[in-house]
Amino acid sequence: MPVIAVVDYDMGNLHSACKGLQKAGATTLVTDLAADIEQADAVVLPGVGAFDPAIQHLRSRNLEQPIKQAIASGKPFLGICIGLHILFEASEEGTEPGLGIVPGTVRRFRREPSITIPHMGWNQLEFTQLDCPLWQHLSGNPRVYFVHSYYVDPVDPGIRAATTTHGSQTVTAAIAYNNVVAVQFHPEKSSTTGLQILSNFVAQVKSYCHDRTLVTKG
Repeated sequence: MPVIAVVDYDMGNLHSACKGLQKAGATTLVTDLAADIEQADAVVLPGVGAFDPAIQHLRSRNLEQPIKQAIASGKPFLGICIGLHILFEASEEGTEPGLGIVPGTVRRFRREPSITIPHMGWNQLEFTQLDCPLWQHLSGNPRVYFVHSYYVDPVDPGIRAATTTHGSQTVTAAIAYNNVVAVQFHPEKSSTTGLQILSNFVAQVKSYCHDRTLVTKG
């Protein structure tokens, strides 16, 4: 079974994400060690909370470069919630610079009379990348669970894999490019749809491991 490093930087309960990945056939390793991230077959960066504490905790554990190196190596990477936000250059939520892996900014929802902030609860996905590996075996426009007051705004709209609408605002719900996928919602809290999304990520990891083995043997 592939080994997935789940990065621990004190930003949320990792148990639910690990349980979903394990159910899909992966071995999870909760870690804050650079060596574990380097040796793992894939990396998951989960998280809940605020932008500045997240990036501060990550940097205090010297995890910025290991995460960047893991992504640059081509191994599958999944970011969840704050794990999506800190991939970006900056956030309106704080003053710390993000990892800068994805060009763009994290923005706050505009206040409207008809909506609540944070955006909390079940909402529908609108797929913008139909071939995104996370969406395999899902019914059209499924509902998933969100908890957020901020959303990512990538410079390149082509990396948006899905959007969602809150009030009059349509925002990025997921990004995907090369070996990176990251989602605003919580798949580990999204019932059978979320479990399928995690299973799809594990399938992507297994395919990566298979292809890497063939290259090594060749």
